[in-house]
Amino acid sequence: MNRKRFVGDWAMLGTVFGLILFGLLMIYSASNYTARLHMGNAFYYVERQIFTVLLGTAAMFLMMKLDYHRLLKMALPLYGLSLLLLAAVFVVGTASHGQKRWIYIGSIGFQPSEFAKFVLIIFLASICGAAGSMMKKWKGILLVFLWMMPAAGMVMVTNLSTGIIIMGIAFIIIFIASRQWLPFFVLMGLGGGFMGIFLKLASYRVGRIEAWLNVETHPKGYQTRQSLYAIGSGGLFGRGYGKSIQKLAYIPEAHNDMIFSVICEEWGLLGAGIIAALFIFLIWRCLITANSAPDIPGALLTMGVTAHLGLQMLINIAVVTNSIPNTGIPLPFISYGGTSLIFLMCEIGIVQNIAQQGKTYIS
Repeated sequence: MNRKRFVGDWAMLGTVFGLILFGLLMIYSASNYTARLHMGNAFYYVERQIFTVLLGTAAMFLMMKLDYHRLLKMALPLYGLSLLLLAAVFVVGTASHGQKRWIYIGSIGFQPSEFAKFVLIIFLASICGAAGSMMKKWKGILLVFLWMMPAAGMVMVTNLSTGIIIMGIAFIIIFIASRQWLPFFVLMGLGGGFMGIFLKLASYRVGRIEAWLNVETHPKGYQTRQSLYAIGSGGLFGRGYGKSIQKLAYIPEAHNDMIFSVICEEWGLLGAGIIAALFIFLIWRCLITANSAPDIPGALLTMGVTAHLGLQMLINIAVVTNSIPNTGIPLPFISYGGTSLIFLMCEIGIVQNIAQQGKTYIS
């Protein structure tokens, strides 16, 4: 009797769960002081993250079992749903850091912009794959760009950093589908123009650029300064697990967007380098899956996930090291956060499904 068994990418899965487990350790280390102080429970944040990991794991295995072609067929309804949810944020959204980004149902919060990233990867892979030779023409490339702009625009109004990631994912998928250099650079110029407009729409964004340029003295550079102190004090080998000083109420959001600075302080440059190497390895495994995908939409889906992982990792580390202005982007699989982790795990599930279909089942 022939029985199908999993022939996906075990190395990819192992790396993802390795990063998640390390993230749980670091969330506890980075948050136990403030959690005990404000919540009365040192394990408050790590317990919530464990629950999220369980939900994300269930969602990932569901995506692994669901044929990705079925997702591609649902691309347009899913995109419509994402637009409705993004619009709902302006009406019933809850503010975070001065901007409406969350929708709450009871005590459960949901960030529609994370759903939009997930859906846009599916949507762009679907329409670019279906467009075929049209993607070699300016008209086809421009139409795809215009299709994704409503979602990108609504996200940018309240969350420019997530909007930049969405634009980056879109540019990479469109470029791979078209392989046309000139339209790609034109789109980059248009995207840069849109980002310039959204920078001018909110003065606090200009303030972040000023803080980046004058991090030593600017009042809004406090978080970045504390992050740099943590990185510098970690040295080559770090202070040791749990021994960070800057996490003790000095670094705001130490368990969230700035967790990489705590990693640097406790594990040093060597530990931070190992984490960066694991992300590079994960991206490499995704590229292998894209290369062996059974069709063009599958390859574009995988490249969209690869772009998402790579951009989010690079932007987070760049912010923590003050290489770019401060913006709220979590470190994939490691930072505390529910919506982002669940949809990232869904994306890994889709890539695993593509990897299985790109290989021969063994009896």
